[in-house]
Amino acid sequence: MKYKRILLKLSGESLMGDRQYGIDNNQVLQYAKDIKTVFDAGVEVALVVGGGNIFRGLSAEKSGMERAQADYMGMLATVINCMALQNALESLDVPTRLQSAIKMEQICEPYIRRRAMRHMELGRIVIFGAGTGNPYFTTDTAASLRAIEIKADVVLKGTRVDGIYTADPEKDPTATRYENISFQEVYDKNLNVMDRTAFTLCHENKLPIIVFDMNRPDNFLRVAKGDNIGTLVS
Repeated sequence: MKYKRILLKLSGESLMGDRQYGIDNNQVLQYAKDIKTVFDAGVEVALVVGGGNIFRGLSAEKSGMERAQADYMGMLATVINCMALQNALESLDVPTRLQSAIKMEQICEPYIRRRAMRHMELGRIVIFGAGTGNPYFTTDTAASLRAIEIKADVVLKGTRVDGIYTADPEKDPTATRYENISFQEVYDKNLNVMDRTAFTLCHENKLPIIVFDMNRPDNFLRVAKGDNIGTLVS
């Protein structure tokens, strides 16, 4: 395996499957199987999941809700998704720990950096919920921050597209995919990889990002092995 410790970021929307909202248990179970394959190969895995399938703070703000309140609601939505993913992983006999940036002792541990790293060393997958615990930050930023804190080798952003393109491939048929691209090129070309705060965190801490299609079976394993899947930003 090329990477020893990975942080995988999944969007909340990716858990919907073919639904318009909510959680598709079959989709979640498929992700859990893919994650288990990488975990069984000896890779330490941490997860950050978004909440957009349940509640989007930015959308709520546009309809008149106060931004901080909306963001806190979005953070709670991420914990629901984390619990679904935890349940799917444990149904496959994968040991997990769920840590939340907002305390809710009845269902998960509070986020403690050293404890999270120790869980991974002891062979558990750690799932980070509730974003950063602060409004005005996205779960992309939470993924970058946690990856840096736990000394991950790479941030893997699992999406519906197989990398970063010159334009939106769903709208522009002439768009071409980058195999490798520098952080500076992403800035210069104003490409949409992560939000700017998350991206800058990775850039400043020399943490590579790989954007890949998580919905293709075995893609996660292939990325972990170092195969040329998706787009590497470094």
